[in-house]
Amino acid sequence: MTRQVWLKADDEVGDWEARKRRITAGLEAGVDWVLVDEGDVARVRDLGTVSVAAFSNGDVHVMDAEASEDTDPDVAVVGKDGEGDGTMDMPGDFAGSADLSVLRQEDKADAGYVRILDERYEEFAEAVAADAEYTIIVGEDWQIIPLENLIARIGDETTLVAGVQSAAEARTAYETLEIGADAVLLDSDDPDEIRETVAVRDEQRREELTLTHAAVTEIEQTGSADRVCIDTGSLMDHDEGMLVGSMSRGLFFVHAETAESPYVASRPFRVNAGAVHAYVRTPDGGTKYLSELEAGDEVQVVDTAGHTREAIVGRSKIEKRPMFRVTAEVETDDGVDRISTLLQNAETITVATSEGRKAVTDVEPGDELVVYYEDTARHFGEAVEESIIEK
Repeated sequence: MTRQVWLKADDEVGDWEARKRRITAGLEAGVDWVLVDEGDVARVRDLGTVSVAAFSNGDVHVMDAEASEDTDPDVAVVGKDGEGDGTMDMPGDFAGSADLSVLRQEDKADAGYVRILDERYEEFAEAVAADAEYTIIVGEDWQIIPLENLIARIGDETTLVAGVQSAAEARTAYETLEIGADAVLLDSDDPDEIRETVAVRDEQRREELTLTHAAVTEIEQTGSADRVCIDTGSLMDHDEGMLVGSMSRGLFFVHAETAESPYVASRPFRVNAGAVHAYVRTPDGGTKYLSELEAGDEVQVVDTAGHTREAIVGRSKIEKRPMFRVTAEVETDDGVDRISTLLQNAETITVATSEGRKAVTDVEPGDELVVYYEDTARHFGEAVEESIIEK
């Protein structure tokens, strides 16, 4: 599930200068959506690129090919100053609800806003979810129970956005019932709180990998090949690197060049990843050939505990260098599988082992290298159910 952060910035926040400060902090932090009043849509677009949702009375249309990109929102939201926030009387069966009637009209609105004041508003939120692409729920004197109820009842029929006021509340919303809200609507002026909420979102998006060990059976010099250094736009920590290998089912952990060396200065943005034919793992769980990487592509950074994050490629540097072929064996349910890769013959290239970080020039048969293994074939980087032999 892809989690999102929405930032509340309507007139309840304050005057335009107060709203502008909040929106600017959100843009700098990397929020996905900004929720404003419809009169502020063009102002938000002037500030930067972000998806814009706007409170509407239903008179504006959701942005389409013929709409004004400056003044029309990506999503129109009903519910403010209506049944959704208790301003109007709540009809017993919702049959005459102005908010619902707008949602049921084509090209009028795709989102409903509901303040949960009591159990009737939970029921109303369910009715909204049946017709809305996005259902925004904001609690008054509640935290968990109404959210649990709505997660259980609504299912996949809508994108559920839960109102929060802090990163800690966002984490709870994302994790409730082990399913969580699809998104949070953050109501905070604090730039640090906004950044922390975005960081919580990013944690939810990331994979946790189970790494294992493969025993080295052979390491030999093979002559020269075209080697790829992946230079990223991010600095990597000492225990981080990337997963690369000649066989997509078995990828070796290669450290970033974070260690000081008597030979060259550290390059903590770089992973010397191997030969052009090898695979590198990407954040979507797929793989790419090293030869395909270009500036702007995303690659997956992983640490030795299996925590992952994404990084943008700033440069792919290909040069002819002498290489080692490293071959290792992984114990599987069906016996032993042999995997291999090519790595540059240089002291600055280090791999993760069961005993810690080790230069590839010092690796010997019997060493246990850290690898990511999945007994799955791949076609154009995507896992497929078929038999492929790689040697």
